[in-house]
Amino acid sequence: MELMQTPVTVVILAAGLGTRMKSRQAKVLHRAGGKTLVEHVVGTALAVAPAERIFVVVGNQADQVRQALAAYGVGFIEQADQRGTGHAVIVGRGQLAGLGGFLMVLYGDSPLLRAETLQKLIAAQASSSGAATLLTAEMTDPTGYGRVIRDIRGRVAQIVEQKVATPEQLAIREANMGIYCFRADLFWNHVDELAPNNPAQELYLTDMAAILTNAGYKVKALRIDDAREALGINDRVELAEVDRLLRDRKLRELMLSGVTIEKPETVTIDADVRIGIDTIIEPFARILGRTTIGENCRIGACSIVRNSELADAVEINPFTFVTDSRLESGVQAGPFARLRPGNHVEAGAHIGNFVELKKTRLGAGSKANHLSYLGDSDIGPRCNIGAGTITCNYDGVAKYPTTIGEGAFVGSNSTLVAPLEIGAGSYIGAGSVVTKPVPPDALAVGRAHQVVKDEWAKKRRERYKK
Repeated sequence: MELMQTPVTVVILAAGLGTRMKSRQAKVLHRAGGKTLVEHVVGTALAVAPAERIFVVVGNQADQVRQALAAYGVGFIEQADQRGTGHAVIVGRGQLAGLGGFLMVLYGDSPLLRAETLQKLIAAQASSSGAATLLTAEMTDPTGYGRVIRDIRGRVAQIVEQKVATPEQLAIREANMGIYCFRADLFWNHVDELAPNNPAQELYLTDMAAILTNAGYKVKALRIDDAREALGINDRVELAEVDRLLRDRKLRELMLSGVTIEKPETVTIDADVRIGIDTIIEPFARILGRTTIGENCRIGACSIVRNSELADAVEINPFTFVTDSRLESGVQAGPFARLRPGNHVEAGAHIGNFVELKKTRLGAGSKANHLSYLGDSDIGPRCNIGAGTITCNYDGVAKYPTTIGEGAFVGSNSTLVAPLEIGAGSYIGAGSVVTKPVPPDALAVGRAHQVVKDEWAKKRRERYKK
């Protein structure tokens, strides 16, 4: 069978709860490297099979797993009762048995597995006349893993689980990683020979090695150099280790592609983040979700950017939060700015210290440099928003918009009570409370008339001395 001519079906086992996680959440829904564990595995599977040939076996919290994977277009198999890995595949017979080609089995809690490794596994099976190829690794301490038993010709004869292995078998250091590539026709011809001959009374896929060998077929092993790649997660300690490995992998990928990361051991970058060349990431920055960052940007120390799009030459100064926002080229934000969801900051605009934006368009070249809140606003190009300006967009029941035209100047400490429209080229006097529309090119002053009483303060002090 040729690799390119043989279709591959992938089954991902994700039905278990994972009791050792000590969590009310299914194990595969825990996150590492910015995504759920099962998302990592599905993403890797998509490198070797189309979505319509990838099936996730669900059981515990099945609806939540389906929801987490809704965007991937994969299929699902329901395993209502978890009775072993073999049973998990058998319950999908109706969806799987007619697909032919190769049948690959993965685990939903093994996020470190690389697409290159799966491609090698498929190639090994394609170059063989055997019935299956399994992934193995030589381990210093294989405790907990099934041991690979080979015959005198070096072929895989069987896999023996830790609980039932003899002392001689336990001394073997080649461990089964639990990842298989079967010839689908032979798998389905023999899978019903699985029997619950183990202390847990379950059907184990590991027994397929012996079943196929006894039927006269060859079973091969592909040994990987680093067993951690196939590491399954059982507890929070392992989860933290896998998260670290995934993030180290991402940081290395970015640095090799032309991104400068200062003190990378302090920086957190999620798996789906994309960053252009010559961008600089300062210490303790966090770049999360599906964020994309262009070229020649700078992300300041201790900043957080989540699910946002930053064009080229954007500068995010230290301690700035950016969430679900789009920043065009040359934008500057921070330090200590907060961009809540729904913002569009156009080219060359400046957002300064302690400025908060929410669902706001800030026009090209506009500036809000100090201590302002701009919510539900549409602000045109080349506007100046003075220090202390706030848009009063909420009346306790509903939100209302503020529109500010091109080139308007809003003086410091202005209070703009929405709904409100301020015309292009207009001028709002400092300290104004503006409640009515302002025509273009007009001056609006909305503050009380100043009263000065000579020597009032002196007389007050003298009165209190008595």
